[in-house]
Amino acid sequence: MTALPRKSPSAKGSHAKALSENPLKMSPALGASLAILGLEGSVPLLHGAQGCTAFGLVIMVRHFKEPIPIQTTAMSELTTILGGADNLEQAVLTLKSKLGPKVIGVCSTGLTATRGEDLAADLKRIAAEQAETLDGTRLIGIDTPDYAGGLEDGWSRAVTAMIDQVARPNPGPRDPKRIALLAGCHLSAGDIDELRDLAEAFGLEATVVPDLADSLDGHLPPAWPKTTPGGTRLQDIETLGAAGAVLALGRHMEPAARLLEDRTGCPALVLPNLTGLTESDRLVATLARLSGRPVPARLRRQRDRLRDTLLDAHFHTGDKGIAVAAEPDLLAALVGLVESLGARITAAVAPQSGPALEEIKAPVTIGDLGDLEDMVRAAPEPCHLIISHSHGRHPAQALGLPLLRAGFPQFDRIGAQHQVSVGYRGTQARVVELANLFIDHPGDH
Repeated sequence: MTALPRKSPSAKGSHAKALSENPLKMSPALGASLAILGLEGSVPLLHGAQGCTAFGLVIMVRHFKEPIPIQTTAMSELTTILGGADNLEQAVLTLKSKLGPKVIGVCSTGLTATRGEDLAADLKRIAAEQAETLDGTRLIGIDTPDYAGGLEDGWSRAVTAMIDQVARPNPGPRDPKRIALLAGCHLSAGDIDELRDLAEAFGLEATVVPDLADSLDGHLPPAWPKTTPGGTRLQDIETLGAAGAVLALGRHMEPAARLLEDRTGCPALVLPNLTGLTESDRLVATLARLSGRPVPARLRRQRDRLRDTLLDAHFHTGDKGIAVAAEPDLLAALVGLVESLGARITAAVAPQSGPALEEIKAPVTIGDLGDLEDMVRAAPEPCHLIISHSHGRHPAQALGLPLLRAGFPQFDRIGAQHQVSVGYRGTQARVVELANLFIDHPGDH
């Protein structure tokens, strides 16, 4: 069979292909579901057909290697025509009776959004009419049609919905020793643990929203969990406005932080990137300023170790060509890191636009992994490495290049949720991994 001809991405960063080859983009409903899984006792409920949930479930189970309590309203042809409000209500009541969740996060899909389902109104009616039955269970609705954005957008909308529907105005004084960390979808459970440790080093208590490090970190619970075995508690989100400051970790977390600031007066700070020497310095300086404490000696030592590692790695990374494909915030972090190591960006591809792309100096293409492969083949200078999630193995194999896995999903490796790439230690670990790949693959491709 003759392969379909590809059209190369344009210089302006868009592509004119009639189809997606080896897709990089994932649905916003999947991103929102992941965020909901960071809440204690939660169950994501996708309002759509069974297939909308099945594919997302498979990806999450393969990545986390854990049972994932995601459910569906199982819309059929008939309910799609007549309306899915009854399906939604029945699904909510069934989850309440069988699982007893503290939170049901309802995510719309392309099917229900295209039909024009009023998710907010339906949930408001269900909560009012079934108030006694649903006592102890909070319903959170998130608009995540598949045709609007991607994984990062869905995550951002979910966290914004948590703030909008759960957080309360703060009538009393704020606690200067408490900070709120709004974690982006590019942060792993290991990253969140590292950030919490950094906050504690300055005597700060960090409330992380959402907290995958407490729900999907790969621990063995004492009993089979019907819902998420940990995560951010609803009462902690309700009182977020009492924190001394809220830190948006990633540009896609800024809307949620600004909403909390407007509603409660809690000062919002945006830290776009947490990977790299300069970025880690900014994070540590922010924590020192908020706490009023000096930087601990152990963090200064970690910084010195990172500086030494950066010097050592330059011998192996300098002038190497690297192609990167990832969600916007993660893409910005990875591109910034490899450029700081003296490497060249052969190709940079994002699945959709995002504010973090403005910070990338290299040209960025909105496209897929097929575009990445085409750009590497057409590049005037050689490429030596690809950085992407597990789907990046296909162009890596086709091009004969090594692959550094980063982001979600990583289903052909174990321990992805424990990877750390933020702060001094996380940056050092990522740099070591990168340099060692070049040591193992020294040839010019």
